[in-house]
Order: sequence, then structure tokens, then C-alpha cells
Amino acid sequence: MRHSKAKRKFGREMNVRNALMKSLALSLVLKGKIRTTEAKAKELRPFVEKMVTIGKDGNISGRRNLVSRIGVPGAEKIMKDIAPKYLKRAGGFTRITKLPARLSDGALMAVVEFV
Repeated sequence: MRHSKAKRKFGREMNVRNALMKSLALSLVLKGKIRTTEAKAKELRPFVEKMVTIGKDGNISGRRNLVSRIGVPGAEKIMKDIAPKYLKRAGGFTRITKLPARLSDGALMAVVEFV
């Protein structure tokens, strides 16, 4: 039984799952808006919001932490463009909007974007 197990596994091993989150987060940071399944969107939200919170501090340890989580281009974009917009905001940097189900397999879809 999966009592008290909060995160979704997506039928993937740990390293592949981490790579998926990193890839989705990088796409969201660089593009500002992505379309994905609802389950992936719900997992992505806290992952990205924690990175924006780290970027709001603007210190060197936060920058290194972001580079290790998302890579250099994503870290630079968060530190220079995204985090300064949310300095006065306590949280809730992303929005999930539900879309109709995908025709091919019926998966519930959603759009994730920065507020």
C-alpha cells in the first residue's frame, strides 16, 4: 500500500523520473508556458516554485543549487528574468489550467504557465 507516499512515479525509475522533471522545468522556464499531462503538471508545480523561491534570494549558493537542478540556461533565466518579477509575492508562481483529454489515449491534459 502507498500510504503517505506523496509523489507520483509515472512508471519510471528514479533517474529517468528526475530527468523528466528537469526537462519539463527547463522547458517551462525557457518558454514560460508548456502543455503536458495533468499528473506531470501537478508534480512540476512544486518543483518549479521551489526553484523560483531559491532564485528570489539571489545569492551564489542559490545560483549553484539552481544550476545543479536545472542547468545553466535555466538558472540564468530564473535569476535574471523570472525571480525579480515575484519578489513581493509569497508563493503561487505557476498556474495549471486543465484542458480536454488527449484524443489518442484519453490522458487528461493541462497547461502550466507562470502567473
